[in-house]
Amino acid sequence: MPSWKDSPLTADISTEHAIGHLETLRTIEQRVLWLSTAIVDHANRVRPNPTGLKVGGHQASSASMTTIMTALWFEQLRAGDRVSVKPHASPVLHAINYVLGTLDQSYLTTLRSFGGLQSYPSRSKDPDPVDYSTGSVGIGATAPIWGALARRYVSTLGDQAGTGRQYSLVGDAELDEGAVWEAICDPMVAELGEVVWIVDLNRQSLDRVVPDIGAPRLQGMFDAAGWQVLTVKYGHLLEELFTRPGGEHLRRRIDEMPNPEYQRLLRCTLAQLRERLPGTGDDAGVPASLVASLDDATLHAAIRNLGGHDLRAIGDAFAAIDDTRPTVIFAYTVKGFGLPSEGHPQNHSSLLSEEQMRDLAARCGTSLENPWEPFAEGTEAARLCTVTAQRLRRDPIDPVPAPALPADIGRTPAGKATTQAALGRALLDLTRSAPDAARRIVTLCPDVSSSTNLGGWVNKVGVWSPDERQNWFEDDPETILHWRERPTGQHIELGIAEGNLVGALGELGATWSRWGQPLLPIGVLYDPFVERALEPWSFGIYAGGQSILVGTPSGVTLAPEGGAHQSITTPSVGLEQPGCITYEPAFALDTEWTLLASLARLGRPDGSSAYLRLSTRPVEQSLAAVPADPAARERRRRQVVAGAYLLRRADADTPALTIAAMGATVPEALAAAERLESLGTPVDVVCVTSPGLLFDAVQARAGRGAAETWILDAAFPARRAAPLVTLLDGHPHTLAFLAGINQIRAIHLGVTRFGQSGDLESVYRYHGLDTDSVVAAGLDLL
Repeated sequence: MPSWKDSPLTADISTEHAIGHLETLRTIEQRVLWLSTAIVDHANRVRPNPTGLKVGGHQASSASMTTIMTALWFEQLRAGDRVSVKPHASPVLHAINYVLGTLDQSYLTTLRSFGGLQSYPSRSKDPDPVDYSTGSVGIGATAPIWGALARRYVSTLGDQAGTGRQYSLVGDAELDEGAVWEAICDPMVAELGEVVWIVDLNRQSLDRVVPDIGAPRLQGMFDAAGWQVLTVKYGHLLEELFTRPGGEHLRRRIDEMPNPEYQRLLRCTLAQLRERLPGTGDDAGVPASLVASLDDATLHAAIRNLGGHDLRAIGDAFAAIDDTRPTVIFAYTVKGFGLPSEGHPQNHSSLLSEEQMRDLAARCGTSLENPWEPFAEGTEAARLCTVTAQRLRRDPIDPVPAPALPADIGRTPAGKATTQAALGRALLDLTRSAPDAARRIVTLCPDVSSSTNLGGWVNKVGVWSPDERQNWFEDDPETILHWRERPTGQHIELGIAEGNLVGALGELGATWSRWGQPLLPIGVLYDPFVERALEPWSFGIYAGGQSILVGTPSGVTLAPEGGAHQSITTPSVGLEQPGCITYEPAFALDTEWTLLASLARLGRPDGSSAYLRLSTRPVEQSLAAVPADPAARERRRRQVVAGAYLLRRADADTPALTIAAMGATVPEALAAAERLESLGTPVDVVCVTSPGLLFDAVQARAGRGAAETWILDAAFPARRAAPLVTLLDGHPHTLAFLAGINQIRAIHLGVTRFGQSGDLESVYRYHGLDTDSVVAAGLDLL
């Protein structure tokens, strides 16, 4: 791939060609600064706003990134590269796309309007090319790491996913996010040489100038994680001044001054700057002489000549990238560079006035009356835009269809089994019944493969690694889990960081839309930690990633673990998470069917993600009463996948009570039904597999959605409507809406408090999930 070393910017700057090229880049840089500022200005000052609601935007945050993004797009990027743009620099991305001809002018007036340009870059909602959705701080920054991993994995399957670097443009305040350091510290990341981060080190946060940004500490942390660390602190003008008499004193003075003092100098008049810049120490006279020798224009430019605003300095950093390991470039910048608000502590969301916009237009060679005027044809700027657009043009993706999957493998489990173990069993069965589809499956764990019953699958398919690695325990007879690392492996083991797991899951689930190569990614973690991972996983779904998240073990059913390892609110995830279907099966066969249905929805334009909540409770599989007749079995399967089925039908024509139970609590529901029946109370038992799908059906029946409603008539027919007891190992509100299907009285049992360690019977009794509690609730209703 051509590098920055091939760019005219690294040639002798005294040559006419290099000077002309640099001036062309500066012309584009100024136009991008103007456009990004004008996009925000139009949204807030020009566009009618009858409600008076604040629109917002980030002119200062965009200005600090303009030079870096101009150098990156117009000199460095190639078609195979991907870039994650810091959220508040989205106007710069749109401005660049506009001058490259990939964004229609009509959209420049639509920032943050309905159907217009999004507040932050969005792969799925913006009308112009966006490689990574950003906006949730820390998640967009780390996405290119997992994008690099996903592309490498796709390539090991023999599929073509191209080559190229994965850039991340990161605000320095974003490095406060723990998700950033979880990703950086994972051992696998140190091998991803295509990853390049550029940190916009403007040393400001939302409300202030950060007193001590600790750049050396941050650089040391990246270095300790195995990254190449490059620093672009000063531009060529300042570097030249540092070579003059008194220059070393001036460098030391600027290096040692606190961030707020430096930022204040940007707000000074030239007379104040000449007085304050040399400092007050014993050797202040040395830099004072140098400062006194500079004319006003040079002094004004010099104090702002940080490396992140010097095209040549940025180019030198790009040329120094070592592609054998990840690279981070710390680029010192000024927030609001080139704007009247530059360096002000509260400039984060500040807006330029009309007068200030006119002044900026004059400096940038455009006008407020015609803000979107393109470069004139035949100019060097127009020519460079055309050449860049051609270089970055990507061929249309010819997507590979998602692999065919069976709806039913055909086994009927017997004896006692857990839904957690059923997951591993189903994956192994797929390697035989649907090998093409199974080859597309990739599983991920945060160091819990054996404890979540993936051991058999891992032994079968191996662990993914870019290179073949020696398994030193291969000949140890006591080794049960065989850790064979090789490029053909299908299991990826990450460190104990759930954010990394779902970050990788999201990018593996987006390969169908990035490179036309669908994968079937499944992430398995302990259910108590699903909520820790939920926000980045949700953002991955928003960005187009389709995957399956498996939470196991779940609930208080893992009784000995107690309150520290229980999940209460996770059952409602599927009710509330867009783009996701949730299942909590009670039996092994239900697990297989819902897993297959979930896999079939992945890797396709109309697809969706899924969340499976599984349990370690052994359940007698005969309780499932799976029909032997093929047609009846298929009917059961369709109902399981749709959200619920009538598991036990009362002997009477009309039941006196219905118990709707989910997951591990179904045995208690069936036992309670038997006891109530012996007391003369006929009971129906409905096994709920997906509260989310049932809720969608309820909404659709009321005209609020397009879901199919037949499952409501199948599982909760009006002719069998009766008072209802709902039961689950989770918060009872999850199933409370079921009472509204037929407008009946109901009692809802579940978990609403932290648990206790103990045996299952004691724990269920403590939470009111035991058979006695269900029987009592039924009698109370009657």
